[in-house]
Amino acid sequence: MNFIMIKDVIITEKKQIYHESGKVMHMLRDDERIFKKFGEIYFSVAYPYSVKAWHCHKKMTLNYVCIHGKVKLVLYDDREKSETKGKIQEIFMSTEDYFLVTIPPLIWNGFKAIENHSSIIANCTDVAHDPNEMIKKPFDDPMFPYDWGMKAR
Repeated sequence: MNFIMIKDVIITEKKQIYHESGKVMHMLRDDERIFKKFGEIYFSVAYPYSVKAWHCHKKMTLNYVCIHGKVKLVLYDDREKSETKGKIQEIFMSTEDYFLVTIPPLIWNGFKAIENHSSIIANCTDVAHDPNEMIKKPFDDPMFPYDWGMKAR
């Protein structure tokens, strides 16, 4: 399997400001070059060692940060004219190694919680959720050259 950086995916380091009562975790500002427009923000919780995959958006750009726990984010490029078509990218996300992953439309993605407790990804999208705009496939679909290390129930 060939793991590389998928074309048009952007990883942006993010600042955390610590103080004795807690911390502030920056995510996305309207003056950053990756910001397009605001659609919605939501939080996706994954239970320990569970997989939430696969899905792809036709129009939506995703902006993911891991705000709790640790996840393995996996991307698959199925775009016809992409120079990284057929490639997989793995990205390990946590609050200790904190960054924003911007995923353009038509990139398949999913993630797995990789600790013994729930993990949370925050997503700030550029369009509001529309179920007709998203395509879903099961985590073990043979279209994807990836093994999550899970057994189907």
